[in-house]
Amino acid sequence: MSQTIYTELNNGVAIPRLGLGVYQTEPGPTTEAAVLWAFDAGYRHIDTASVYGNEADGGRAFRQSGLARDEVFITTKLWNSDQGFRPARAALQKSLEELELDYVDLYLIHWPVRESYIDSWRALESLCQEGLARAIGVSNFLIPHLEELLARAEIVPAVNQVEIHPFGYDPDLRDFCRLQGIALQAYAPLVRTERFDDPTLQAIAAEHGRTPAQVLLRWSLQHNQIVLPKSIRQERIAENAQIFDFELSPADMQRLDSLNEDLHTCWDPRNTL
Repeated sequence: MSQTIYTELNNGVAIPRLGLGVYQTEPGPTTEAAVLWAFDAGYRHIDTASVYGNEADGGRAFRQSGLARDEVFITTKLWNSDQGFRPARAALQKSLEELELDYVDLYLIHWPVRESYIDSWRALESLCQEGLARAIGVSNFLIPHLEELLARAEIVPAVNQVEIHPFGYDPDLRDFCRLQGIALQAYAPLVRTERFDDPTLQAIAAEHGRTPAQVLLRWSLQHNQIVLPKSIRQERIAENAQIFDFELSPADMQRLDSLNEDLHTCWDPRNTL
């Protein structure tokens, strides 16, 4: 069983530093099994989204787990077709029905749809004030998006969830979020396995007696990021949780930092600027 480590968000809500992502995890028994295996391995944070089509499966797995509601942190996200004030409010209600929950711990705007994300944010603020989301944030937002949002927001986003790994990260965005008190969440922290054969990564993993995946996740943790690895294999889910009992040296971190090639394995939000 892994140790659950928390970060305090800017509104005082505690979020587990390790979560299971279920992006592209097939709805139904596959998602249910992955979430249950994650709970067995010590995860207490599940990250889903309405567009994934598997919210109901995550909620069902939570109820099967026997864990108390306040033991589990559940995130979902507002998709593009539901953006705008009224649609966003309705979308969270639908997600809560799918999850069979009274509230989510974190609700994110999934993508910066330029013509509507300000109105969507106003909806999220109201949902947070009503207790339907304990914290609210954004995903795939870059500095210009955040600057525009912050100029008009009443609530500072608690989280910005973006693709982050040693092969693709934005130091300026990281510094900006830190100054604004916005926690960074790393999706695709394992580079979708595309760089597991990198010689530097392989060497550091061998030096620590760890897997490349564990080194990548540890790198994110030591940059004060929340990590959301995904897997549907029980042994990989357990392996990805074993990242709190070793530490990368400053030299290791520098070697990994130097691998940045601006790689995007998923969406590239610069296309929205």
